[in-house]
Amino acid sequence: MKNLTLIIVLWCAGLLAAAQFAKIAVLLPEIRTIYPFSGNAIAWLLTLISLVGAILGGIAGSIANRIGQKNVLLMALFGGGLLSLGQALLPDFGIMAASRVLEGLSHLGIVVAAPSFIAQLSSDRWRGAAMSLWSTFFGVSFALFALIAIPLAKTAGVANIFQFHGGMMILVAIMLLIFLPDLDRPKFGTNAKVGLTGPNSIFAAYLRWPMVWPGIGWLFYTLTFVSMLAILPDQIQSELRGPTTTAMPLISIVVSLVAVPLLLVRFSATTIVMSGFALCAASITLSAVSSLPVVAVTLFGALGVVQGATFAAVAELNASAGERALGYGILAQTGNIGNLLGTPIFLALLGVGGLTNMLIAVFAVYLIGLFCLLVTATRLRDKVHEPSKGPS
Repeated sequence: MKNLTLIIVLWCAGLLAAAQFAKIAVLLPEIRTIYPFSGNAIAWLLTLISLVGAILGGIAGSIANRIGQKNVLLMALFGGGLLSLGQALLPDFGIMAASRVLEGLSHLGIVVAAPSFIAQLSSDRWRGAAMSLWSTFFGVSFALFALIAIPLAKTAGVANIFQFHGGMMILVAIMLLIFLPDLDRPKFGTNAKVGLTGPNSIFAAYLRWPMVWPGIGWLFYTLTFVSMLAILPDQIQSELRGPTTTAMPLISIVVSLVAVPLLLVRFSATTIVMSGFALCAASITLSAVSSLPVVAVTLFGALGVVQGATFAAVAELNASAGERALGYGILAQTGNIGNLLGTPIFLALLGVGGLTNMLIAVFAVYLIGLFCLLVTATRLRDKVHEPSKGPS
């Protein structure tokens, strides 16, 4: 029961990390009124976190192993909380942008260390379900912000929402400071050191298929998740736009929480990830015979399969806390690269070739992703451990 409570608190830390994106993305119109002369530069307030993650995501795993994952997690939460409280003062645009760069470091610390703790605190039987829960942190956070923050901003103001976010980060940090146990420093080998260079650095991790394989699929997943969530609703008739926009992330969350844990009882996470990409490609082909709302909701259901199983794959393929931290660091890096590139690429394709050509490109992304995963999966043959098939 204690571990379950800690896992939920760590998941809440993930919600607050995702809220570092959501508080800008969801409240962008309100923030634009605060900085009316920023023009298109206002978009940097959203993307600077992704930029930091794209550059430093992998290194974050090495740093977490070097100084201790609990230390990294606590510094990320306390630091992120203080930054959000500072942003509540609504400083000049340049200072706000600089704070977002630092917030990117906070975000990385959470998304690298927290899932590694969840994997270690979970039993073998329930680890897949716990990682599926973690995989929902982004979608759940955005849904909560859309539901609560938008109306609250109209009555209480953006500053109070930033204060609430900062206060919650500090509260979660205090809870973890008191109750979260220290993980032993990971040992990759006799007298091995973990750092930014050497055989156990992030650079060496990119040569280890069990660590890098989930990140390969995550790159192709993130190229389309946020971009399709942003683009597809605008292509749907107005009366169906709202319900479809709501249903897309919700179906992804439900599939990750319900279907993926059930599948993990019988199949390896790697098999489920590859099957998810095949389902994503198949859902795009529905556009030839079905309406776009049906295609969009079906696609996000398939993406939920990839989402939940990818985080489970890191834990499945990597046995130690240190290896998992490096794996999640790679996941953070490739995911931020996908988030950075996806929307601009598909918006450009939409403008040049229309919806049909854009969907063909999305279809191609899933096929290429599946091909890359299938080719590299042969390197994992000796590393994949089938999950427990039921109670022992």
